[in-house]
Amino acid sequence: MTRSPPLRELPPSYTPPARTAAPQILAGSLKAPLWLRAYFQGLLFSLGCGIQRHCGKVLFLGLLAFGALALGLRVAIIETNLEQLWVEVGSRVSQELHYTKEKLGEEAAYTSQMLIQTARQEGENILTPEALGLHLQAALTASKVQVSLYGKSWDLNKICYKSGVPLIENGMIERMIEKLFPCVILTPLDCFWEGAKLQGGSAYLPGRPDIQWTNLDPEQLLEELGPFASLEGFRELLDKAQVGQAYVGRPCLHPDDLHCPPSAPNHHSRQAPNVAHELSGGCHGFSHKFMHWQEELLLGGMARDPQGQLLRAEALQSTFLLMSPRQLYEHFRGDYQTHDIGWSEEQAGTVLQAWQRRFVQLAQEALPENASQQIHAFSSTTLDDILHAFSEVSAARVVGGYLLMLAYACVTMLRWDCAQSQGAVGLAGVLLVALAVASGLGLCALLGITFNAATTQVLPFLALGIGVDDVFLLAHAFTETLPGTPLQERMGECLQRTGTSVVLTSINNMAAFLMAALVPIPALRAFSLQAAIVGGCTFVAVMLVFPAILSLDLRRRHCQRLDVLCCFSSPCSARVIQILPQELEDETVPVGIAHLTATVQAFTHCEASSQHVVTILPPQAHLVPPPSDPLGSEVFSPGGSTRDLLGQEEETRQKAACKSLPCAHWNLAHFARYQFAPLLLQSHAKAIVLVLFGALLGLSLYGATLVQDGLALTDVVPRGTKEHAFLSAQLRYFSLYEVALVTQGGFDYAHSQRALFDLHQRFSSLKAVLPPPATQAPRTWLHYYRSWLQGIQAAFDQDWASGRITRHSYRNGSEDGALAYKLLIQTGDAQEPLDFSQLTTRKLVDREGLIPPELFYMGLTVWVSSDPLGLAASQANFYPPPPEWLHDKYDTTGENLRIPPAQPLEFAQFPFLLRGLQKTADFVEAIEGARAACAEAGQAGVHAYPSGSPFLFWEQYLGLRRCFLLAVCILLVCTFLVCALLLLNPWTAGLIVLVLAMMTVELFGIMGFLGIKLSAIPVVILVASVGIGVEFTVHMALGFLTTQGSRNLRAARALEHTFAPVTDGAISTLLGLLMLAGSHFDFIVLLCGADGAHAPGPPPWTCAAACAAVHPGPTARGDTDVQGKPRGPESTSSTGRRA
Repeated sequence: MTRSPPLRELPPSYTPPARTAAPQILAGSLKAPLWLRAYFQGLLFSLGCGIQRHCGKVLFLGLLAFGALALGLRVAIIETNLEQLWVEVGSRVSQELHYTKEKLGEEAAYTSQMLIQTARQEGENILTPEALGLHLQAALTASKVQVSLYGKSWDLNKICYKSGVPLIENGMIERMIEKLFPCVILTPLDCFWEGAKLQGGSAYLPGRPDIQWTNLDPEQLLEELGPFASLEGFRELLDKAQVGQAYVGRPCLHPDDLHCPPSAPNHHSRQAPNVAHELSGGCHGFSHKFMHWQEELLLGGMARDPQGQLLRAEALQSTFLLMSPRQLYEHFRGDYQTHDIGWSEEQAGTVLQAWQRRFVQLAQEALPENASQQIHAFSSTTLDDILHAFSEVSAARVVGGYLLMLAYACVTMLRWDCAQSQGAVGLAGVLLVALAVASGLGLCALLGITFNAATTQVLPFLALGIGVDDVFLLAHAFTETLPGTPLQERMGECLQRTGTSVVLTSINNMAAFLMAALVPIPALRAFSLQAAIVGGCTFVAVMLVFPAILSLDLRRRHCQRLDVLCCFSSPCSARVIQILPQELEDETVPVGIAHLTATVQAFTHCEASSQHVVTILPPQAHLVPPPSDPLGSEVFSPGGSTRDLLGQEEETRQKAACKSLPCAHWNLAHFARYQFAPLLLQSHAKAIVLVLFGALLGLSLYGATLVQDGLALTDVVPRGTKEHAFLSAQLRYFSLYEVALVTQGGFDYAHSQRALFDLHQRFSSLKAVLPPPATQAPRTWLHYYRSWLQGIQAAFDQDWASGRITRHSYRNGSEDGALAYKLLIQTGDAQEPLDFSQLTTRKLVDREGLIPPELFYMGLTVWVSSDPLGLAASQANFYPPPPEWLHDKYDTTGENLRIPPAQPLEFAQFPFLLRGLQKTADFVEAIEGARAACAEAGQAGVHAYPSGSPFLFWEQYLGLRRCFLLAVCILLVCTFLVCALLLLNPWTAGLIVLVLAMMTVELFGIMGFLGIKLSAIPVVILVASVGIGVEFTVHMALGFLTTQGSRNLRAARALEHTFAPVTDGAISTLLGLLMLAGSHFDFIVLLCGADGAHAPGPPPWTCAAACAAVHPGPTARGDTDVQGKPRGPESTSSTGRRA
């Protein structure tokens, strides 16, 4: 029948004491903390004994439960959307993003496909006709991409984004314009005639060759079509947009081209253009007014002369804009081309994704490998594909890492004595932890926690390395159980000695990852929660199932079976003998026998009436002098698999015995006891250790001041991919970001025009905002709207002065004059909507540059319907969208005169470009300036917020350090409380927390010296390092706390018992992280490096030296035991028994 241990302090090598101790406890001679600790250890003792009795059942049920949870991996969801992974949860950015999607839908207005060209030789000038010719070759190859899906062919002209296609009443002209209207392509080739080659539209007119942009002169075409159709409105539209001759009036990059038009400036001279001169100031699309591509959008690495003239550049960039899936669906909904395929938005998205993949593939293959230039292509679809592919679990890496861990666990637990070896236990422990990790991840999937690259690439190895630490601790403690302990209590004793350490480290690990979940980044919050859940599953496996494995292995060892090959008996089993102490009669055993070398194993035997444990030699025993003990009689003899005490010489070949090799006596415990502890526990050694680590702490405090914030987008994209190369080139040469200033609902736009103009002015004055050219008006809808109203007002004034427009008729006036006429007579009153007396008494724009509030929304309807190019260039994205309204100058009925007002706006935006954002400090400065401008506008009643990738991914840095300090402080407090509660010793808990805080500061300082920038990823590592560090401090502190004797003795014993499992645990953690070094993600390699620097934890000697030097707890002199009784001449162990 299993008996619980008496309630008293239980040292690491505890065996149940004599019954005489119970009255002392009942009398209250021991303190309450010791009683409570002993009570907790008693529960662990009972748990261990229960598991040992039912080891088969526990193992079966445990494996069954973990296997069932592991099946949850089948429903795991891998998240690859960068916004979903990195946008701070619950932040204002998240709320603003939700508002944008609520008003505009899930998709953006368009998607960008980009090409960047750089010279293979770094620093080479790329502004040459030859280099641009190669750029044309790559861009042309990409623009000709076609994919076949659903029985249809899809090319660029069908799916590209077209800015502001006008509505024309003439059906023939409208169909021709629809086919010819160019795609929006931002490219340096637009400065030349060759830019027209990228436009794939064409139209046919009788008697003419196919009309394409390479031979289209809009002015000449309108002259030819004038006699056959009324094109006055369309002509005015082209004039306002400053289309001119479009591409045929631009120089040819290669004037020897047979198709170079005669209207090109260098057609007759046949001279190649000055590329730098032509690209100075940027390029234009087919519209000079609305399609101006600034230099910063097209050229990277620019150099100028002292006068500011462009001399050279190192990179070219072209951007192709495609429709969003929703736009493509709406565009072809009801079209004859898609009526037979059940056209849907999902199919539109599939078409776009297929085209983007083909675009990237062909663009990257467009130039030969020996070309002087290289092309980097990018699309959002291929980036998602790459992230999804590399977020999948790498079977080869997982198998390789786990095989490496299996090999290490097996080798480190093998022993020369094959019957006492535990290689199979090591293998089973690693496999059990692997199953626990899989079950934990399966439970996460069942709970709906999404997976990401950090989960699939990091967690399996990190959890394995941490989980195996406790496996080593239990296995080492199990081998140190004294043979005199009853067989049915072996597991109970093991758990009561090490269970507290396992509980402490596991709870702190889970608490650390839960505290790391305070970092409000979805990817890292999911990783932290998953790590905490996996840690919980590993804890359950190690505390319940692994003891069952040890119990089964104990049966093998008791039967003297071989390790791993348990079906075979050990060749040493025949040499094991047991001699009862009565056979010695009155003889005494010399003290030195306790340290004799063994060639024959012997079991100790203890009588119930005696408190002496003796080992009896056979008559042939040959006694070997014991090795010198550097610590004298203070430290008990080493335990472990080398606990054989007697030796026997080989006399004959027939009596050959299993002879130990000299190296068989050495292990980590032997090293700690005979070499390390005597050196470390000298007074000057302890002082040196503490001074060195104090100096390291001071140096780390200085390094902490060097840490900068930042995380490049290249860190979250796999290394070695073409997307990574593109982002690297873009970060170096094109640090431009498209952002928008969004104005919300909740205020009256018509009466807040001055505040809107002021907001735009404040935002434009920010250092990072790229200003428009001096000759170009700001690209905002309010400026375009006002400018358009001023234009039609001027046309009306001119027509009124010439008499073409009168109070009663506008038919003889211009198109713009007629539009102004209709707007001027509007009153906004439903009862009397028209007032012709206002024609000469009001203006569409007053002297202060403001639009009359009563005309604001009616004028907005007219502008949106009449100026599609200006609306598209403004990127206003109005919501609710103004109603469509067609203007017919010749329709003078009352219905045609009434203009429906647009609904009050709830969403509009001003576009901007941010430049020069290289460092995180630049992003933070821009974000703070933008937020300040919006806050100031809010005081004037305008509700606005900035939108764009800088605000999505970099706003986290505004409060990241505060979040980090909060998480670390909460975790240290939790660690103190947990340790103080379980150890019932605030001094020890305080010392543990002090060492953990020192580790965190040192790791933070190392980041500064290594140039590792602070982002959400290192924050999670730093917070998790506190929990991981408990693995290496609690074992030492608990060993010191539960050992009797002087400080040096307690430190030496703690070192001897914990040095081997702590070292094995550190190596196992490093092995788990070693497989991460081959990851394709830089941020995972960063995580690996940070964890690798921390994995060894605070060296055991640091904690040991600190405990021996400063621990305030009571100590016993060398000549007395824990109860104050004089010791005899024997070497007294921590159990109070003589060896």
